Amino acid sequence: MQYRAEIDGLRALAVVPVVLFHAGIVGFSGGFVGVDIFFVISGYLITSIILNEQAKERFTLASFYERRARRILPALMLVVLLSTIAAWYILLPNELVDYGASLASVGVFASNILFWQQSDYFAATSEFIPLLHTWSLAVEEQFYLIFPVFMIASIAWLKRSRLLVLTALAVVSFLYCEWAWRNAPEANFFLAPSRVWELLAGVFCAFYLNNKQIQNALVKQLGSFIGLAALVYSIVAFDKNIPFPSLYALVPVIGTALIILCADHETLVGKLLSLPVLVGIGLISYSAYLWHQPLFVFARMQSMDELSVTYLLGLSVLSFVLAYLSWRWIEKPFRNRDWLSQKQVLWMAAGCSVVLIAIGMTFVFANGFEQRF
Repeated sequence: MQYRAEIDGLRALAVVPVVLFHAGIVGFSGGFVGVDIFFVISGYLITSIILNEQAKERFTLASFYERRARRILPALMLVVLLSTIAAWYILLPNELVDYGASLASVGVFASNILFWQQSDYFAATSEFIPLLHTWSLAVEEQFYLIFPVFMIASIAWLKRSRLLVLTALAVVSFLYCEWAWRNAPEANFFLAPSRVWELLAGVFCAFYLNNKQIQNALVKQLGSFIGLAALVYSIVAFDKNIPFPSLYALVPVIGTALIILCADHETLVGKLLSLPVLVGIGLISYSAYLWHQPLFVFARMQSMDELSVTYLLGLSVLSFVLAYLSWRWIEKPFRNRDWLSQKQVLWMAAGCSVVLIAIGMTFVFANGFEQRF
């Protein structure tokens, strides 16, 4: 798969608004759509890799999950374990019990299900949940458990019909999403069925680009510009009072898809997104996403007053500094296949889950270790 710098720039356009939205910075009231941008990008990248390997007849589930483990687990474990140390010293017993439950749910990539039962993402109390942001990782991992299996089975059984099946799934998911925001808003936000159509938007981009490219220069310029405008509009104009995801989510989802389809090194938007500073932020975007929520939460818990804008901006910058360090010294080394074998990585993944579940359930069963106080 050919590297596309503009996709890393698009990641930057996703993560920065998310961080500044959680910081409460004016002008980023719709920054939460950064997660939707990530969903579309993930669907595109994962499908592109699968289609490329299937064309060479070398795609396997083991290799797929090995790559996911190398990509996701090292930085996640670092942030979660350091957050756990902070939680031990900062959280009250009942808060540590809740933290333990969320920690265990992260270990099985089911934190979105836990937060669906316990939380409202847009409520003020969400500012005090250290691992709330892991809900989106859970959605992606749940998708990754099913989608590659479908891609393998569809080669033999569905052949050319698999796009029709995926289209039907996308339509059903979108219709459910429209029903759910009216009848089950928390489930609509946190659970995978309402988000599948966003991931599939990226999947469709990959299928299209796997077969052909848009050649018309005007179409590429116009399409990528409309896509960028849609993203900027949703980041600035949306806020927590609109139902989400819903029909409104089409704006950032279609905007992201247009950039994926149309932007390249010849378009103005592609050149903008390929600027070194944006590409650099995009490369560390995953770690930045992991770091920002715990930093904000523990800082707010330690403060007797509302944090100033300057302080929150400082924490935002710190998120990216820590993100660079964890990307450089944790993410990159673990992606080196000469260092750990596939078998070792898969065993490591299982071990990480066991550790997170064990620590989390210990906090729960020990009633938050009241003796700490």
